[in-house]
Amino acid sequence: MKGFSRRQFLQASGSIVAIPAATSLLFSGCSLQRGTLKIAHNAQLTSWDPTTGLSSLDSAAQPFYESVFDSFISQYPDLSLRPGMVTDWGWNNDRSKIHLSLRKNAFWHDGAPVTPEDVVWSLERAGSLTGNNPMQFIWSKINNFSISGNTVIADVKEYEPVIFKWMANLTGYILPRKAYTSIGAEAWEKNPIGSGPYMVNKFERNRFIHLKAFPQYWGPKPDFERVIIKMLPDAMDRVAELDNGDCDLAVHVPYDEFNRLTISSKWEGQAYPVADIGMIFITNKEATMKDKNIRFAMHHAINKQRLIDELLVGFGRPINSLQVPGYDAYDPSIEIDFDPERARSYLSKSGYSKLKPVKLTIQTTQGYRPKDYEMIKMIVGMWKEVGIEANIEIYNSTEHLKLRAQHKLSLIHI
Repeated sequence: MKGFSRRQFLQASGSIVAIPAATSLLFSGCSLQRGTLKIAHNAQLTSWDPTTGLSSLDSAAQPFYESVFDSFISQYPDLSLRPGMVTDWGWNNDRSKIHLSLRKNAFWHDGAPVTPEDVVWSLERAGSLTGNNPMQFIWSKINNFSISGNTVIADVKEYEPVIFKWMANLTGYILPRKAYTSIGAEAWEKNPIGSGPYMVNKFERNRFIHLKAFPQYWGPKPDFERVIIKMLPDAMDRVAELDNGDCDLAVHVPYDEFNRLTISSKWEGQAYPVADIGMIFITNKEATMKDKNIRFAMHHAINKQRLIDELLVGFGRPINSLQVPGYDAYDPSIEIDFDPERARSYLSKSGYSKLKPVKLTIQTTQGYRPKDYEMIKMIVGMWKEVGIEANIEIYNSTEHLKLRAQHKLSLIHI
């Protein structure tokens, strides 16, 4: 089913911890003939505008958006681009202009056709300084739009080599100009209209989403006529849904529970490394975090393989960079080894040790992702061994997005 096959996202370590495994469990008796799929999901949705505000940057919410809306351009599983709402795209010879050709057989959920005017309005809105799109600095690099038949042409104000990749990424969704502007942002949240394979039938913020298949969808017919999503940020709540038979599919199941449940013939499990990474984001608010010796020490004090073996029970791979194999910027020469003595040496250069430790705060969710809190707790223990004392604060994913927008994050893990 489109939208729920998207690669899942786990942010766990500025220091890179691992490529985690995405886990999901499907009821073995789940059949297309049943018509309804019930999902226990970890994400919480705060807005039905996929192009503005905090939710637009929440990677875990993207499967919801992808089920209701279309990106300008689509992607294959290997991240290469493929036709979506836009069937042809490219540059002119000197790369001073781009063109986007819109497919002709697409409709909005209210029955109106998708038009080039919708494409122009969506891109102008995305690039507006007052539009609240967090990727505005990308979209504002194209302007002076014109329409020729079913093709949109735009000037390139500032060259952006990956502009088409962004059209298949966060905030790169096309919205209906007439439907949105006629009802306004507040009413839109109660009645969002997309062009994707599913329509929103019922929605209660941060609790559930009911979707139904859109009969005029331009692409392949969705596998299920109805989809019911329960938004359960606590991992054990999702496990309870499985144990009680109240869902057909659960995502981001704790790894030990995954092993327990897959022993039974009742459930079919999938666990595989995903093309996203676990990160600890280091802010520059505090002077200590601007000290590269402290940052290097934090890196070298983390035993990634131990985290994988003990907490992820083998469901992960250690990595060393912000990119993974398959991404254009992946550099296999980058290596950051586990070396506590080297970490202590870096700290000593800045006057710190176990007797005079660096003190900081790290924020994490608890249960939003499998073993999120436990991973941070183990990392804090590793840091303590070299001379870094970290106080752990627990928050939820919504609080993280708000703090990030306000630039009030400590060291963070989500």
